[in-house]
Amino acid sequence: MAADRPMRVMAVANQKGGVGKTTTAINLGTALAAIGERVLIVDMDPQGNASTGLGVPRETRRVTIYDVVVDGRSIEDSAVPTAVPGLSIIPADADMSGVEIELSQADRRSYRLRDALSQLVERDKVGFDYVLIDCPPSLNLLTLNAMSAADAVLVPLQCEFFALEGLTQLMKTIDMVRHSLNPKLEIQGLVLTMYDRRNALSGQVAADVRAHFGDKVYEAVIPRNVRVSEAPSFGKPALIYDLKCAGSQAYLRLARELVTRERRRRETLAA
Repeated sequence: MAADRPMRVMAVANQKGGVGKTTTAINLGTALAAIGERVLIVDMDPQGNASTGLGVPRETRRVTIYDVVVDGRSIEDSAVPTAVPGLSIIPADADMSGVEIELSQADRRSYRLRDALSQLVERDKVGFDYVLIDCPPSLNLLTLNAMSAADAVLVPLQCEFFALEGLTQLMKTIDMVRHSLNPKLEIQGLVLTMYDRRNALSGQVAADVRAHFGDKVYEAVIPRNVRVSEAPSFGKPALIYDLKCAGSQAYLRLARELVTRERRRRETLAA
């Protein structure tokens, strides 16, 4: 890894469920790997859907993110390669549901993931350009760990009526984390998902979000797409299941746009 390309950690988060968060983590990670980036997905959701969607069967998840945040296992010992070259994942399973109780009296309980990633850097074992943390759809210790470890938050936002209401709650959470746990945390961008061009409401929500957040909203928009919905049941990202479908092509556009944003951010900091 070049000295000017430090590992960039992003929490893929939205406290509202059903917004395409895990789908975005899986397919954005795959798209970034497809254009040459080295990517690690951290599955922080006890449901383990990102792990399933990347073809990691539950019976093979011998080391999970639970072992990292509870038992102190290293990132390099926990990450497993996927069928996508350049893409690895630290899987999750139902054990994660008990983390809140198990760490109730632990030191640095909100910083367990951050400490593990920091040790990766200190040991000079970094093999990733991007770390995408798939957060659970709630504000709990797992989400706090993700946001404490992240440089920035990537927000998938469904194009539906209650989208902005849920977004207001998420912004309050990000502000809280910034003030109490992670001062450097920023909003990397908002991704409009499940866009239906036949539905006037989708267009109105997209326009409202862009009016409020400006260039924080990605130009790439993820459409509703049957092939993207089908892919997880085959244990494959949409880009592997059907590269040519509209959803896969949208995630490739998103990945290129993200890399361009990150390049500009580095250039601005270096100036």
